[in-house]
Amino acid sequence: MFAKIVGVVIATLVIGTIPEVRPFAVPFFIVAFVAVFVVEGVRVVPQQNAWIVERLGKFHQVLEPGLNIIIPFFDRVAYKHSLKEVPADVAEQVCITKDNTQLAVDGLIYYQVTDPRLASYGTSDYVAAIVQLAQTTLRSEVGKMELDQSLQSRDVINRQIVNVLDEAGRSWGVKVLRYEVKNLTPPETILRAMQAQITAEREKRALIAKSEGEKQQEINLAEGEKQAAILKSEGQQQSAINKAQGEGTALRVVAEATAAAVEAVATALGKEGGLQAANLKVAELYIAALGNLAKTNNTMIVPTNLADVASVVASAMTVLDKTRAGTARPG
Repeated sequence: MFAKIVGVVIATLVIGTIPEVRPFAVPFFIVAFVAVFVVEGVRVVPQQNAWIVERLGKFHQVLEPGLNIIIPFFDRVAYKHSLKEVPADVAEQVCITKDNTQLAVDGLIYYQVTDPRLASYGTSDYVAAIVQLAQTTLRSEVGKMELDQSLQSRDVINRQIVNVLDEAGRSWGVKVLRYEVKNLTPPETILRAMQAQITAEREKRALIAKSEGEKQQEINLAEGEKQAAILKSEGQQQSAINKAQGEGTALRVVAEATAAAVEAVATALGKEGGLQAANLKVAELYIAALGNLAKTNNTMIVPTNLADVASVVASAMTVLDKTRAGTARPG
């Protein structure tokens, strides 16, 4: 504002040196001074912003978003703060783990000004203070863990850093909303060793899976052979049972047929003319047997005495008589 007043004074003096416009010098000074006063006294604060006003070098008030009036020459806007959530990068740094392994770590902080007055007078630069404290806390937390645990515990590291920063930020008028570890980078030698370990572990799992598959295959084959043998033996057993049942049935049928035939013969012998018919049948069978014997043998056999035929027939008839007598006796 002082520069503007000086400019108004210089412009008034210039006007006063010109005879034609000299009478307008004083009105010009008054109007220009009032305009400067109004311009410097009116402040429009954007939404989600807070401005700190000092009166004669001392904190006076916090200007809220919207139209505000201050007293020029006495009041001035000393600080301007954004009340939005602001991200800030935490530069990469090398941390030493519990097992003495170097680990390069960087992160990202999200903070928000909650008390503009404390943010103005609590620290000279609250952003630098937050970042430095985040780096210190990060080194401390990583130093409590071994390498493997550090790589697997990002959430734990984030929570611990947020707790420490939030507690410290209260005196700075700043609230740390969250902290995110972006990268955890071990040395190149450690990365190669980890890659070799991962490769070995995968090969181990592959071999185990293959052996389990072969084992299951052998089990399945053995189980199949077992089932096949059982089914084959059961089939053979059933076949033998069926064959035995068939042979028994056949023998029973033959026996029944033979018994029926004998019974029929005995019945026929008991009838009139049955004996003569039997004599004739025996003679025919005897002659047929001799004929068949002659056909199947190179030597022809001829009875020396035709009386032999009669004797054979007589013997057969004797048997038939006994059979008829035995059949007739029970009746």
